[in-house]
Order: sequence, then structure tokens, then C-alpha cells
Amino acid sequence: MKGYPIVRVCWYLSNILLAVSLGFVIYSAGWEFSTRSYLKGFSDAVIPSSEDSEQKVEAILSWMQNGPARRNTQDTDALDARNPEDTLNYHQLLEVCGTATNAFVNLAQSGGLRARRLLLLDENRLSKHVVVEALVDNRWIVVDPAFHSILRLTTGRPATREELRNPEVFRAATQGIPNYPSLYSYESTVHVRLSRIPVIGKYLRQVFNFVWPSWEESINWTLLLERQSFVMLTISILLLCFAVALRLFLSWYCFRKLGIARVRLRDQLVRAGEVLLSSSK
Repeated sequence: MKGYPIVRVCWYLSNILLAVSLGFVIYSAGWEFSTRSYLKGFSDAVIPSSEDSEQKVEAILSWMQNGPARRNTQDTDALDARNPEDTLNYHQLLEVCGTATNAFVNLAQSGGLRARRLLLLDENRLSKHVVVEALVDNRWIVVDPAFHSILRLTTGRPATREELRNPEVFRAATQGIPNYPSLYSYESTVHVRLSRIPVIGKYLRQVFNFVWPSWEESINWTLLLERQSFVMLTISILLLCFAVALRLFLSWYCFRKLGIARVRLRDQLVRAGEVLLSSSK
């Protein structure tokens, strides 16, 4: 590649990117494994082994409300709202809807429940509250971790977000919850608020809805949005795939367009072994 300095630089950069991305994958995989192990031990202590999903939900809410004393801090800004080790252990974070939702979802997922966050939006498409949907008896029921409650119909059956869009059903479901704000209604809800992305955010939803109408329901985006270690692992895997693809493209380009044959790593190792063996003789 001596006669092609730009290609040579690109090749070296692709190797560096490949090595860095591989290092990130190993680091983030260890971080995610550590987080999952921590959450598994935590959920085993909180959630009973019962197969009843609704009882598991009640167990998590009971722990959040009446569990053992948790730490307090004067500097809540120093805490990580996406780190389960913070959201599960600090009293202040369990009182805020966003971080309480994070704690609930992480515990529920580790305890074998399917759970996802649900954003309630106001007329300006801004988030006014965050709750959880948990899959119980093949229905996505609404759980409010900040108020330690399952929202229920007058029959006692857990309510879904579709049922709570009815103002009368919403009032009946929340009237027994002390100090529950009436503005936390369900006329407009999303799982992912793309409008937070600068400039293009407000157009992305229209594009996604046109290309793949069920994109928001088909994939559980919650862990990707609520757990830092999982986000890091996902990004690092994508970066590694890009680095591999870039290196393969450069290899193809050098061979097909420039006539430069790439020496494979295994061939280099074989040659190095031959040199070592011959020198030892």
C-alpha cells in the first residue's frame, strides 16, 4: 500500500476502530453481566417465586413503598438516573416517576415479568408523567410506581391504557389513590418520545409510522432507554459490526480495484511460527 497513502491511512484507522470497538464490546458485556447479576439477586429477594404475574407486580410495589430503609443524599444530581444500582437504593429516586419507573422495570425484567415504560404527554407533546405497562394475563396493565399502585377498574380488574383513555374510567381508577393528579390522564401516550431528538425528532415518528406502523409496539425499547449498560453494549456491538464491514470493504477494494492482496492474519501467524521454528534450529 506504499503507493496509496490514503488507502494505507484508512486501513490503519479501520484496524484501530476494530480494536477499540472490540474493547468496548468486552467492557460493556462485562458491565451488562454485572448489572444483570446484581438485579437478579435483588429481584430474588423482593419477588416471590409465584408464577402469578400480578402478585409479582404487587410485591415490587410493596417493596418500593414499605421495603427496608434506603439511603438518602443531599446531592441527587450526582446520582445516575439510568443506573439501577442508584435507582434501587436511594429513597429520593424512588419518589420520582422517571427513576421509580426505571427501578420497577429493571426489577420486573429480572423477575421474569415483561414490562415497559409509558409516557403520558400533554397537549404540547411534552412528558407530564411516566408509568409502567406490565404484561399480566396477556394484557398490558398500567402500574404507577411513583404512587405504588396498579390502576384498577371498578370491578377490581387491572386497567389498560386503552381503558384509561375514558375519563370516567380514569377517575374511578385513581380516586382511591391519595393526591393523584387529575392531569395524569391517558389521551396521548407513547413509549418513545422522539421529539427530544433535536431538529429531526418531530419528523422521525411520522417516517417510522409510515414505514413500519407497529414499530413502537413490536419492540420493547425500554431497556435500551432505561439501562446504561445495555445501551453501551448495543452501541458497541453496532460499532464493531461497522468496523468489520469497513475492514471487509477496504480489503475488497484493495484487491479488486488496486490489485493489492491482503495477507490474512492466520497466514501471518503461520509465517511467524515458521520463522520461530527455523530460528530455533
